Amino acid sequence: MSELVKVALPGLVRPMVESHVEGVDVTWFMSTEEAEEAAKTAEIGWFDMYDKPKMREIIESAENLKWLNTLYAGLDHFPLETLRKRGAVLTNGAGINAIPIAEFVVMGMLAAAKRLDTILEAQAKKTWLNGAPGKVELYESKVLIIGFGAIGQQIAKSLSGFNIDITAVRRTPDSDTAIIGVDEWRGRLGDFDWVILAAPATDETQHMIGADELAAMKDTAWLVNVARGTLVDQVAIAEALENKIIAGAILDTVDPEPLPVDDALWDAPNTFLTMHLSGNATSRMFERAAKRFVENFALYRNGETMIAEANLDLGY
Repeated sequence: MSELVKVALPGLVRPMVESHVEGVDVTWFMSTEEAEEAAKTAEIGWFDMYDKPKMREIIESAENLKWLNTLYAGLDHFPLETLRKRGAVLTNGAGINAIPIAEFVVMGMLAAAKRLDTILEAQAKKTWLNGAPGKVELYESKVLIIGFGAIGQQIAKSLSGFNIDITAVRRTPDSDTAIIGVDEWRGRLGDFDWVILAAPATDETQHMIGADELAAMKDTAWLVNVARGTLVDQVAIAEALENKIIAGAILDTVDPEPLPVDDALWDAPNTFLTMHLSGNATSRMFERAAKRFVENFALYRNGETMIAEANLDLGY
């Protein structure tokens, strides 16, 4: 009798997954130590952890790994070269948290447009405002979404009710005139009221928004980043905000995280720091992740292409 396939899975998803993974030898780990031990023999593994260096170490130790699953969409903390050399497949969490992230974008844009921060400050001081501090309308504004994967598309869908003019940037060509290529967006930055970053963190996207790009934007425009902090030159954005080169910024992600207490962004004018909470602002993340794992488990056992297989060369 052949030995059962060994699988290492987080105990957190056990109630949602266990009945769907029969016929394999599953270790349900509840601690880092248990994950380390299970990784030694696992063919299939799911090792998501907040401690990214430790997670990377455990994945690199899993020499028998053929399929690595993660609910993370960003892969900048994963040993992609190691996985590539071993011929392992990595399925990521692309789209799993797209809905709460898109809702965070809409929340931030509305809060900025209507200056909710000023309203709440007045409430805290028991001061009655006689006029609206924010008079910007999202209606018929122009939005550029850089990165049009699952999250970018969900942002566009969530904003559709505001009759917004949306232009999206993605790598692959498209006949839709509202979708432009990666070589076109810089020359058009001055057209938009909102610039939203939803692209993956790669060598190509490192500091894609710097002093030149910020200077090219309207002085009434806002930058929104729900991608990775590395996409933005933080010295440049802090200076641009201080000097009113752009109107403001909604930054869900920064670099590093947590942001050091002496970083200029804490006190930058017209800045909303949402502390990388957008993807966690849901009670359904693990439910969706578990459902996708179950679907992919069936595909894996049948030798079929799985959902959200990452391109290890491109890094997403």
